[in-house]
Amino acid sequence: MRRDVSLAIRSACAILIAAALSAPARAADEPDLIFRKSTVFHLLSPNDKLATYAVDDPGVEGVACHFTAPERGGWKGWIGVAEEVSDISLACRQIGPIKITAKFEQGEDVFSKRRSLFFKKMQIVRGCDVKRNVLVYMVYSDRLIEGSPKNSTSTVPIMPWGAQADVQKCADWVEK
Repeated sequence: MRRDVSLAIRSACAILIAAALSAPARAADEPDLIFRKSTVFHLLSPNDKLATYAVDDPGVEGVACHFTAPERGGWKGWIGVAEEVSDISLACRQIGPIKITAKFEQGEDVFSKRRSLFFKKMQIVRGCDVKRNVLVYMVYSDRLIEGSPKNSTSTVPIMPWGAQADVQKCADWVEK
């Protein structure tokens, strides 16, 4: 009996360590919290909320994305074990001259964040509509076993900014 408990504790620790090591370590992966609004009142524990965040595209200067995601309250949400729902909205905009800094693949990760202790994460990915010279961003969540069909898409046409006359073509930066 005692050996089974010890084995279970070691297994749980190994899973926690593996999850921590697989988490992204870049500071760019931390979004800026803009604000939160309560949506469901809980008497003795934190409320459910909607939180709006901003993240800059690390591979494209001059583009920022804002997303709103639900955050579970209650006791499970408070201790961080509640699985978050997949309803996430997204809006990306040009906020300055656009400068693509490195080649990228269609559907490349721009940002990701865990939505449950182990099995679910939200991702913002980027692509290029070559024909229209438009950056396309999509947010979705996936799970270890199955993903969610819930998603949101936002586009950023690459336009001149201020006195800048010429613009980059995203097609020149897409890896084939």
